Amino acid sequence: MSSTISLDGFAVVLGGLDGWPADQGSRATTVAPLPPAPPEHWLVHTDGRRDLLPVRRWHGPPEPAIEAIAARCDGPTIDLGCGPGRLTRALAQRGLVALGVDISAEAVRLTQGRGVVALRRDVFDPLPGEGRWAHALLVDGNIGIGGDPVRLLRRCATLLAADGTLLVEVEPPGAGLWQGQAYVLSGASGDGGRQGPAFPWARVGADVMAGAAAAAGLRVANRLRFGRRWFTELVRP
Repeated sequence: MSSTISLDGFAVVLGGLDGWPADQGSRATTVAPLPPAPPEHWLVHTDGRRDLLPVRRWHGPPEPAIEAIAARCDGPTIDLGCGPGRLTRALAQRGLVALGVDISAEAVRLTQGRGVVALRRDVFDPLPGEGRWAHALLVDGNIGIGGDPVRLLRRCATLLAADGTLLVEVEPPGAGLWQGQAYVLSGASGDGGRQGPAFPWARVGADVMAGAAAAAGLRVANRLRFGRRWFTELVRP
């Protein structure tokens, strides 16, 4: 497995949640109540920003924004950085061929526990179906993977069929572009606690996505908003 992207800092978020099982297989009709919240987990950026990681959301059922993104997919879809797999499962429940990909073994285990297919792999390693996916997804901040959005978008483009789309969650307009290092900090209110290793990360605002997409040989076809969350849909020119 390549070490191009090391996201071991997220292991505490995924691996330390023995009491937070993913919702059960596709035949389940309800999701078991979540236990009391574990310590908070923060993504700390070296420019001083810190974001509270929405762990409950990741381990719960698909929220409306995720359902809306899944509804835009109508063919085989690869979910890059799938985490615990709620989006991968939402795709599969729509009858689509869906593959979750994550570098974390725990993320893959949790995704498979939802009854869907997942593969432990670095996004820059060879992946199944390259050049044939109808859709590729970078959701929950995964545009940050590797700290180089243009390189990541260029790689995603190689996964898509000629008429495929890439759906990317981005920051709100005005956020601009930031590239640097980040790490996961676990503890009450982000003060003290356990600090994970640093890794390259990035943030991309909806207002600058067109430039990043163009540099990667793509263009913004749609800009979408669901509540406070923003997404862009990219296609080939």
